[in-house]
Amino acid sequence: MYKKILLPLLFVGALFTSKTSHSQANRLQKNQKTVTYNANIDKPLSASEMAMINEVYGSTANKNILTKPQRLKDIKNILRNRVEIKQISNPSDQKKCTLLSDVPLMDYYVYDLKRDTSFNPETFNPLKYLFNFYSYGSHMYRVDNTNYFIIIKSQHQ
Repeated sequence: MYKKILLPLLFVGALFTSKTSHSQANRLQKNQKTVTYNANIDKPLSASEMAMINEVYGSTANKNILTKPQRLKDIKNILRNRVEIKQISNPSDQKKCTLLSDVPLMDYYVYDLKRDTSFNPETFNPLKYLFNFYSYGSHMYRVDNTNYFIIIKSQHQ
C-alpha cells in the first residue's frame, strides 16, 4: 500500500527538482557575463610580472599558472588591467574601505610569504593578497597609514 503512494510522490518530487534545477541553471547562465580581455593580454610576461608570479606560486608557478593558458590569461589580466593604485590626498574624497593589513596573504604555495614592510606602488604585487578578484563588482582597499587606495576592477566590465 505504501509503495503505491510513495512511488508516484517520488516521481513527482524528482520531476519538480529537475525542472527547478533546470530553471535555476538557465537563470544563472543568463546572468553570467563573458570576460573580455584587452589586446595587451597577448604579450609575453614581463620580468617583473614573472617575478610576481614566482613570489606567490614558488616552485608550483609552472604547474599552476604558466602551463595553463586560461589561468595565465587571467593573471595577466589582473596585473595589466584590473588593479589600479590611486593616491587620494583629500580626506573628503577618501572612502572607508578594507585595510590592506586585513586582507589575508595568498600563502598556499609559498608558506613563508611575507607582507611588504613598506608600500611602493611601482613594485606592489597584488597576487600576494586574497583580493576578491572574481566577484561581479569592483572593490577598494586602503593601504594602512597612507593615502594610497588599491582598486580591484571587476572582470565583468
